[in-house]
Amino acid sequence: MDDADRLWALRTRCVRELCSAAYPPEVIAPWSASPPPAHYHALIAQGGCIVAEDAQGRLLGYAVIDRDGNEIDALFVDPDCGGRGIGMRLMGAMQALADPGRPLVLSASLNAVPFYQRAGFVALREETYPHPSGIALASVRMQRG
Repeated sequence: MDDADRLWALRTRCVRELCSAAYPPEVIAPWSASPPPAHYHALIAQGGCIVAEDAQGRLLGYAVIDRDGNEIDALFVDPDCGGRGIGMRLMGAMQALADPGRPLVLSASLNAVPFYQRAGFVALREETYPHPSGIALASVRMQRG
């Protein structure tokens, strides 16, 4: 399993375990079954990925930024590790990689909006993301700075 596959496996687990509180099963099933989008490997290869691991190398979380768009593409923390500050540390790393001259933006899943608000993001609008799996994924467009 390469790094992208390892990260995607954590993302899939987070969708199934954390997003299910905010989305119905008919959204979770195709969302969690979808493969990584083509641009995912490119973003990781460009150095826009920060990984959090414990001393044994166990993946605790990760975040990915699209530097061209100054947009956080992903931020996931192992569901067993929530509440330990890992997400906020990953967010700080994303902010350090971002262009300080432009607002940092993201599309938040409904369950993640409170986390991003605590990180200083404000909601711009509700939107529907046309997910590659064919579902319309409700989300919130947010920005910081």
